[in-house]
Amino acid sequence: MTIPFVRSRGRAVVLLAALGALSLAAAAPTWLSTTVSTALEPEVAITVAGTTAAPAVSAAALVVVAAGLVLAIAGPVTRWVALVVAALSGVLVTVSAAAVIAEPVPAATAGAADAAGVTDLTSPVVVAPWPWVVVALGVLTVLVAVLAAVAARSWTATSSRHERTTTRRPASQAPADPPGADSHQDWDALSQGTDPSADR
Repeated sequence: MTIPFVRSRGRAVVLLAALGALSLAAAAPTWLSTTVSTALEPEVAITVAGTTAAPAVSAAALVVVAAGLVLAIAGPVTRWVALVVAALSGVLVTVSAAAVIAEPVPAATAGAADAAGVTDLTSPVVVAPWPWVVVALGVLTVLVAVLAAVAARSWTATSSRHERTTTRRPASQAPADPPGADSHQDWDALSQGTDPSADR
């Protein structure tokens, strides 16, 4: 049974690499916006990027990209490891972004402390659409990894032309004794007091 969505190794590789790259790109824009008040200004705008609000998203997205690239050259065992790693990374992307959506205040407060040195927010935290995009990308990553694992049983093995092979030399092709070996053996026999021609 093959899954049309990821019926080939190449398609699975492209999808995983693209989803990881998109998750990484979606973590760069502003996710949270709010304001604070300082001793110098009554209102200071605070923006928090996704890389700051959910740093695990960027790390997991890079792992997804790496897993996709490994899948391109992986053998039967390594492909399963790459797909499991990709699926777990997709779960981490989803959970990290969802946590910011559910509780945006802690991340916004940390961003305000870094930017303005204060932690008292003076306006509600506005959540941009980007965390929702990342959640969707994380779910898709898990889905692609699972479907690829199902379809992987029908994938052809990677070429073994780069693998080192060893061949045994037939007995008939065994290297002959170097010229003069018999004369050396004869001298050794004579030095030991035996007749070298007795065995011939």
